[in-house]
Amino acid sequence: MNQQFLESPVRVPGPGAGEGEGEAPTLHLLGGPRVVHRGRWLDVPEGGKRLLAFVALNGGRVERRHAAGTLWPSGDDLRAAGNLRSALWRLKAAGIDLLDSDKCSLAVREHTVVDLYVLYGWAGRLINGTATTQDLSALKWRADALDLLPGWYDDWVLLERERVRQRLLHALEALSRELARVGRYAEAVESALVAVSAEPLRESAQRALIRAHLAEGNLIEAMRTYDTYRDLVKRELGVEPGRELSSLIRDFCRTATRSREVLAARVRHA
Repeated sequence: MNQQFLESPVRVPGPGAGEGEGEAPTLHLLGGPRVVHRGRWLDVPEGGKRLLAFVALNGGRVERRHAAGTLWPSGDDLRAAGNLRSALWRLKAAGIDLLDSDKCSLAVREHTVVDLYVLYGWAGRLINGTATTQDLSALKWRADALDLLPGWYDDWVLLERERVRQRLLHALEALSRELARVGRYAEAVESALVAVSAEPLRESAQRALIRAHLAEGNLIEAMRTYDTYRDLVKRELGVEPGRELSSLIRDFCRTATRSREVLAARVRHA
């Protein structure tokens, strides 16, 4: 993600939260991992970071043996189990008590806020068409902070990072469409621009941007966007834009022409 801003309706507690905010501990995986509690950043031990992230990315609950074997694959099961116990002890010693553990499993404690789960909830409502007015509100997250566990290249991180990226792009496109539908054109354009900037070759993002321009009646902006994308895909992929994208502007122009003809006829017969 680049340095633009992402419009999001969800506020994840962080340092400087007002009185009454941030009472529950918050695990930040986007741009993290970091832990915030009662307005303070807590220093997370290195082994603890990986353990917290692994449990959270596995749905909030995981078998101890699976976690130990994945995070400490070198050596035998006894050594891996010992490393797991050590990581849990170091987390608690640092005042970070976010995991429940028993003989068989580990789980993220109830009431712990995980920023990734918040993002998934927001994105899911937009994609499913159940977004609330609050979901369309313009609270801003930095888009460069929406990078899941930057610098981590474990397989279990890479797969989830791509899933986050795809879900976010679909949500931004849905957000742009919904904002345009309710007449918030500037925000619709901005949301689509974030998706386009994150993946310039993504045609569905380009469609969302062109639709937002057309909804506002900005045909020239829509045509400029189309021409820029057409040049890009020709240069990078050697292909033309898809039929659905090409028809957007053509259909808009036909509708506008018919509207002008109807209006002119009414004026002549007035």
